[in-house]
Amino acid sequence: MDSSRGKVLEAGIGSGLNLPYYSPEVRHVFGVDPSHELQRIARGRVTSGSPTVEFLCQSAEDPLPLADSSVDTVVLTWTLCSIPNAPRALEEMKRVLKAEGWLIFIEHGRAPDAGVSTWQDRFTPVWKRVTGGCHLNRKIDEIVTAAGFQITELTKSYLPGPRPMTYTYQGFAQVK
Repeated sequence: MDSSRGKVLEAGIGSGLNLPYYSPEVRHVFGVDPSHELQRIARGRVTSGSPTVEFLCQSAEDPLPLADSSVDTVVLTWTLCSIPNAPRALEEMKRVLKAEGWLIFIEHGRAPDAGVSTWQDRFTPVWKRVTGGCHLNRKIDEIVTAAGFQITELTKSYLPGPRPMTYTYQGFAQVK
């Protein structure tokens, strides 16, 4: 994560797959995830060269035990699809992000193609049950901007694989 710096809030840290990619500019990571098991795996990825990692076992939509404007970067990687109340989680992230801080995200979500989005709507009820609440059909850019962020850079595209599962939004945003 070469664009992140300072104090980082990684919402949905999961098993810690991003941890090896944080640059030396990252001093501290607050890793939020409701799964004790995934956090156990993430703890195993923390090395002596890693930034300090503090795990918060909770949902990102619950009040975070962090002060207002206290983090420099918020990182979301395949997270907004599974948070039950994504707008509430983004409000909480906005609260703790410094005014000059960055929200960095890569998420899958609603495709612009009518045929693909129709299948996303059909698959999502079953998909949620087998993938821990993942919604295939959320319009990530709209959710981010509705929460009070201004997207400054956005790339939308399909990744390799089944189109209903692979439409992605990758971008950077700041508090409006």
